Amino acid sequence: MPASRNLLAILVVVLVAALAVTGYSLYQEKKRPEGVEINLGKNGLSIEKK
Repeated sequence: MPASRNLLAILVVVLVAALAVTGYSLYQEKKRPEGVEINLGKNGLSIEKK
């Protein structure tokens, strides 16, 4: 019985961690500025619409 309880606790921790990583990823994606990004690098001028 204690082994199954430990397994359940580990499963809950893994699910909470996955939820936290997903939430952080979505936050980072939403935080990006919208508009046009202009870069000048080795390959020349790059214009990217966001």
